[in-house]
Amino acid sequence: QVQLVETGGGLVQAGGSLRLSCVVSGGFFSSYALGWFRQAPEQEREFVAFISKSGNETHYGDSVKGRFTISRDNAKNTVYLQMNSLKPEDTAVYYCAADPYYTGNYYFVPVEYDYWGQGTQVTVSS
Repeated sequence: QVQLVETGGGLVQAGGSLRLSCVVSGGFFSSYALGWFRQAPEQEREFVAFISKSGNETHYGDSVKGRFTISRDNAKNTVYLQMNSLKPEDTAVYYCAADPYYTGNYYFVPVEYDYWGQGTQVTVSS
């Protein structure tokens, strides 16, 4: 069974930084495209960042572009989300997700991903 576990969430002041990690077990990490999504109360799940299985393709949501960076370490079966210049509107539960079937479309759509972590809370104070 494929399992994704996010860590690194917490409380941070506006303008600060946080690094999220997601460890994937029970599958073939190097075969997965990976994404980060977030969901704030009373909002739909929002695309944050994407990285291809090789790491040579990345995409970001408009609201985080220039502030967040996604990366992966295949030797550690881990995908990261470095978050800088955090804003209160970044407050949400952050989820990592794995897509074994990515072919170049709809990386920003949650239903395209087969496996999801439990989420980690990020709270940014003003």
